[in-house]
Amino acid sequence: MIKTVIFDIGNVLLGFCWKEYYDKFPYSEEVKERIANATVKSAVWSEYDKGNMSDEEIMEAFIKNDPEIEKELRESLADISDMLVRYDYAIPWIKSLKENGYQVLVLSNFSHKAVTDCAHALDFLPYTDGGILSYKDHFIKPQPEIYALLLERYNLVPEECVFMDDLEENIKGAADAGINTILFKNEIQAKEELREMGVKF
Repeated sequence: MIKTVIFDIGNVLLGFCWKEYYDKFPYSEEVKERIANATVKSAVWSEYDKGNMSDEEIMEAFIKNDPEIEKELRESLADISDMLVRYDYAIPWIKSLKENGYQVLVLSNFSHKAVTDCAHALDFLPYTDGGILSYKDHFIKPQPEIYALLLERYNLVPEECVFMDDLEENIKGAADAGINTILFKNEIQAKEELREMGVKF
């Protein structure tokens, strides 16, 4: 029996798309790809997700990855609040699960800057029962430690939990920890799979 529903924040409760975000800037496709390679596709991004670097340190690291596009990097990352939009279903879904007696947690690789800059899009967090955010706990999915920490912190029985994420590697990490999983594709598909598990909302 499922007692705890665990959400990823990224593309499950929030709309997040680097390409759509950078399409707002008058950059060439080459520059957009270089920005992505210098930032989210770089090895240093995981250190930022874990909270091991300040905003200033991460910016300098990005610039070091590609100094020729320093202006574009600073411009595009000056305010990332437009990068994320809360899906309309987020709060009603969480409230419905809570009303039906489920514990609702989040497990997300989310940088401190993203949390602060995008607070307007994260207003569903007070409706949850807590969870793990990478920048606070210094582990990132799919590291096994982040799943173990969640289970320990909330005294969870893995078989009584279901975790939703849109990335297969993160789903595998949760499954390896004994947690039921749903590879999230869209709201309708995820809700159907929850119902098949006996979850009511």
